Amino acid sequence: MQILIVAATEKELEPFAAVHPGTDLLITGIGIAATIYHLQKRIQQIDYDLVIQAGIAGSFSQELKPGQTVLVCKDSFGDLGMEMNGCFSTVFEAGFGSKDEFPFTNGWLENPHTLLRSILLPIVQGVTVNKVSDNPEQKAELIRHFAPQTESMEGAALHYVCLQENLPFLQLRTISNYVGERDRGKWKMKEALENLNEELDKLVGRINS
Repeated sequence: MQILIVAATEKELEPFAAVHPGTDLLITGIGIAATIYHLQKRIQQIDYDLVIQAGIAGSFSQELKPGQTVLVCKDSFGDLGMEMNGCFSTVFEAGFGSKDEFPFTNGWLENPHTLLRSILLPIVQGVTVNKVSDNPEQKAELIRHFAPQTESMEGAALHYVCLQENLPFLQLRTISNYVGERDRGKWKMKEALENLNEELDKLVGRINS
């Protein structure tokens, strides 16, 4: 199986790359625009059977602990819409698009891959933002509109491209912090990166076995 492993930064894949030198890796850079551009460019050059995005994420839920790895079953662009009088409306709520217009399903970018349900990791829904913030109002708006468990800056971009191209994909995330946590000393970056690479190694081994 031809697998592409995607991450925003090299640091997120360093341990995996060291022990899997022959694996196709793509470092897109941080954010939605960079992910869409570089992923789209790569998959036009090579036919892949599966794309796995691996990265860290913030958690909205106290049930997801820093260092824990999850699979994101559906994602959405959390700041795509309109803000008026301090109140945010999604692009669908604002009437600028249908929430069921492909590749969206009820406003979500859902992963239909059956492989998602066969992997023994928690399955969550995520939200993708252009700006990570410690603003409690922004956090409250995201919870109100999406009730997400994780936050990233690239996840929905992966879902959008792969759904458009009918390309199987998985979004693997390890929790590094709680969304809105201002004290960076409480973030578990080292543990998150270690666990991310450990779970990625197990996932690829299971798929290839």
